Amino acid sequence: MASTDQPSCHSPRTTCLARPVNHLFLPSPGSRAISAAAVRADRPQARATAQSSRRCVVLRGIRSPGSDSDSACCVAVVADIAQRGPALTLENRLPLVPGPAPVRGSSYAVLLRQVREAGLLHRRVRYYGWKTAATGGVYVAAWVAFSALGDSWWSLGCAVVLAAVFSQFAFLGHDAGHRQIFRTRRANYLYGLIAGNLAIGLSIGWWTSNHNRHHAHPNTEGADPDVSGILAHSGARALAGKGWRRFIFRYQAWLFFPMLLLEAGSLHYSSVRAVLRWPIRHRVLEGMMLLAHTVGYLSLVFLVLPPGKALVFIAVQQGLFGFYMGCTFAPNHKGMEVLSADDQVDFLRRQVLTSRNVRGNWLNDLVFGGLNYQIEHHLFPTMPRANLHRAQPIVVDFCAGLGVPYVQTGVLDSYRHALRHLDSVGRHAAK
Repeated sequence: MASTDQPSCHSPRTTCLARPVNHLFLPSPGSRAISAAAVRADRPQARATAQSSRRCVVLRGIRSPGSDSDSACCVAVVADIAQRGPALTLENRLPLVPGPAPVRGSSYAVLLRQVREAGLLHRRVRYYGWKTAATGGVYVAAWVAFSALGDSWWSLGCAVVLAAVFSQFAFLGHDAGHRQIFRTRRANYLYGLIAGNLAIGLSIGWWTSNHNRHHAHPNTEGADPDVSGILAHSGARALAGKGWRRFIFRYQAWLFFPMLLLEAGSLHYSSVRAVLRWPIRHRVLEGMMLLAHTVGYLSLVFLVLPPGKALVFIAVQQGLFGFYMGCTFAPNHKGMEVLSADDQVDFLRRQVLTSRNVRGNWLNDLVFGGLNYQIEHHLFPTMPRANLHRAQPIVVDFCAGLGVPYVQTGVLDSYRHALRHLDSVGRHAAK
């Protein structure tokens, strides 16, 4: 099941919070393996706990071959550090974290119970209320400023602002599609119609259908639409490419960011195609909302600006909108494990092994729309965005107890991993 292209936990900037369960090893000098206490320390409201330092090697989460039990064990093997090499320090030693007591039910059911008992699945309507008001206020202000500037190249500044605001509305529509905002499906759908179809011209019906398939089969070839597009995520697919597609596969690492400028056009095209051809519910309503957005958007732009400047405005605004969206999704799964369609890995491992987190802070949480907590989001899709960082220490502890690798890295390092993966896969197209 392991992919040769998945990122190494020995990268100096990558934090691997747990390790594979099949062997005993000493961490390399540049690696870091930390417990959930380190994650909590990044949050002022969380209580930091310190692990007692012990000069030992830890073997965790060992299971007998073919066993279905997820109960983890923790065996401390006293090692002669002088014979094995440099002393283990806080930066490179494995933490000694006791495994959880044996419990009934699947591992995911146990984790879900812990999260539910912590109240993290409760809706955060007030949070989404002020978030929507703030985003909508900037949206309206940007269009008012655009109209006030008139025939001026300064209007391109409004295009940049609107690109960012469109992306923020896309995040809100994404949350509505996962039913994070309201309790009822209908309320979330109506919110998605306004935030998606009307505000930014993306079909909530298409997005929900496409995105749910991704969540059910992340990084699974033949099942996940996100790894079946214009890029190759495995050597086998790169080898199978023909003509212009094979050329793109070969140079996909170099073409990745330039192609993101076309992402918004692809999203709009997919939305219109879905409304016309897919068996989505409320087809007429979705089509009317998309039409209203298109007519309003183009009418306002061409009424304020002459044709030449209007086309430049649209190219800048839509290009940066797609670029922003693509950059927020790129770190999530690229370079992580790619599964085959017949892979039988359980739900928890399927979600964790194929996902990568980007370290959270208030700026990253805003820019990424909470999707930097990709592991927690995939495990609990209906969890409100504002609760994801609170769920992280629970997930980290649980994965450590099972010996399931939990990968988290910085923003720049996440792109580095993604591009290296795309380049490594693309080399197969040259054969």
